[in-house]
Amino acid sequence: MDSLRSFRSLRLLPWSSPEGKPCFLDAEEGAGGYVSRLADDTEATQLAEGLDVLGEARRVLEDPASPNVAVRYAAVRLAECLADALRVAESRGRRLPVGG
Repeated sequence: MDSLRSFRSLRLLPWSSPEGKPCFLDAEEGAGGYVSRLADDTEATQLAEGLDVLGEARRVLEDPASPNVAVRYAAVRLAECLADALRVAESRGRRLPVGG
């Protein structure tokens, strides 16, 4: 149980290291600090961007005359935004209290 507690006390940050590895912050020590606030702002920006991309992608996908390159670009951007949203969800899920 101690390993689960320490796992949950690590906040998954919304960015990766230069090597592409996940970055973590000790949620207890970093709560309210600069990195925590930066992570909160980054997550909010990522989710807002996802909404914008979703709106643009819907317009492209609803138009049967959209060129293939536009459809492909929309799919690439949607995949990027989905990855960001899943990372935010994982990060927030790790911080939920265990048990009732």
